[in-house]
Formats: sequence, structure tokens, C-alpha cells
Amino acid sequence: MLGTASQVPTRHRNHNGYLLRWDGEGLLFDPGEGTQRQMLRAGVAAHDIDRICVTHFHGDHSLGLAGVIQRINLDQVPHPVTAHYPASGQRFFERLRYATAYRETVPLTEAPVSGDGVLARTPAYTLEAHRLSHPVESYGYRLIEPDGRRMLPALLAEHGIAGPDVGRLQREGSLNGVTLDEVSETRRGQRFAFVMDTRLCAGVRTLAEGCDLLVIESTFLDEDERLASEHGHLTAGQAGRAAHEAGVRHLVLTHFSQRYGDPDEFERQARAAGFDGELTVAADLVRVPLPKRSG
Repeated sequence: MLGTASQVPTRHRNHNGYLLRWDGEGLLFDPGEGTQRQMLRAGVAAHDIDRICVTHFHGDHSLGLAGVIQRINLDQVPHPVTAHYPASGQRFFERLRYATAYRETVPLTEAPVSGDGVLARTPAYTLEAHRLSHPVESYGYRLIEPDGRRMLPALLAEHGIAGPDVGRLQREGSLNGVTLDEVSETRRGQRFAFVMDTRLCAGVRTLAEGCDLLVIESTFLDEDERLASEHGHLTAGQAGRAAHEAGVRHLVLTHFSQRYGDPDEFERQARAAGFDGELTVAADLVRVPLPKRSG
């Protein structure tokens, strides 16, 4: 968590910024103003970034792009970096990318998002985007790990399969008349979603469905629900209810308005809305691990 404030930063909360470490890759979400310095405080290097995912082009979610992109080039990151962002904000991305003079040394691939669907497939994950409901075009992002196989020792022993033969069976799919399905079961891939500025909408539900870890905005408390709707945001209760209905395992609330003084009230309202899983009220520089695999 590089920054957890909403429109206005506070003494304790920087503008937005979130880095997800996933099987050796780093995905930087919504780098707001000051992200480069927060990276330094969090021990995050420019070399750690493989993708940048911007939900929308309000300043608290994107003004840090200029510094981050220039730092990637200054440090001569040795791998290509891909940037995803709403296609309607192309002019904003270009202004931020070339806000000042610098020497480009790193291939930066621009991959704008123009609708719901898959953005990338890698051996470690599939990256999707889904449209949200905000005054400017906004997308949330979802990562899905491919399903794997869990070997079942009792069934392997029952069929007399041990040692190197287990590996052969996994590679070839069958061994001495025994199929992989007979001695293993599907291991569900983990799921992560990042949902920023939005009202409740179909996109929120799609992104959150079955997530092991959901990072979601809860700008307002429930008593200000009318204000939240007017400005295209969620309340803590709405975020908690959405996570509960989607079967989320670990809920992370963030993007808090500076008008509130007690962060624990966000958790109380999310719990009151029915969410009973693991819950974190985000704070700057806190690290939140993905839950251990279930089953």
C-alpha cells in the first residue's frame, strides 16, 4: 500500500499507489502524486515494475505516472514495461509520459483499455478489465491464476505410484493405465481484483466474484451514501456487502476521504453489512499478503 488517501492527501495518507507482487512480476496500480517517494519508503524499486494499470485519469490516481515512468528510464529497467489505462484518456497518458524532458531507455508498451475483457495472458495470470461507474471512464482490474493440480498421496499410494513416477504422470497425463485425474484434483487458481472509484455496478460484482484478495475503494461512510453516489464512489457498507455477496476471502478497504478521523469505523460498517472474512483497513506502507490457498 503506497498510498491510501482519496482526492486530498493527509499527513498520514499519500495519494493512491499500490504494488502487487505476483510470481516474480510487479503490477503498479494507480500511481498518484508522490508514488516515487513512497516506493523508496516501501523498498520498491523501479526494477520491480512490469505493468502499470491505471483505472482512470483523475489526478489522485495518475499524477505520479510522470515520475514513475521517468524513474523506470533513469534506472534503465532491463525488461519491457506495459501500461494499461482507459483509451479515452490517451491524451492524458501522453501528457504525463512526456511531461518533461528525459532520455527514454526502456521500451514502454502502451496498451489502452477500450472495453471489458482480457488484456494479457501470461503463465502466471490472466489480466482482465471491467468497466466501472464513475464520472470519467474508469476500469477495474482482475488477475486470475490458472488452475493447477493437487496430487493426492493416498490415491497415489493405492495405485503404487511414487518417486520419479509422480513427475512422469504429471508430465504425460497417464502412467501404466492410471490417469492424472484418478490420483489428483483441481487446485483452483487464486484471484485478485482492484476496484477504485465507482458506484455499485455490474463491474464491481464481476471483478469481486470469488476473489481471494479484493482491494476496493470505500471513500465514504454509510451516512454519506447520497454524497458517494453523486461523486461516483462507494461507502464502507456498500464495499462490505459487495465483498460478502461475491464470496471474497480477504477484503482491503482503501481510498478514504480526509473528512473522517476514525479508520476503524470503515471496518465496523463493512462488518455490519455482512462481510465476515478477513478484513484490512489499509494504511500507507502496509503489506497485505494473499491468503493461503484454501483446501
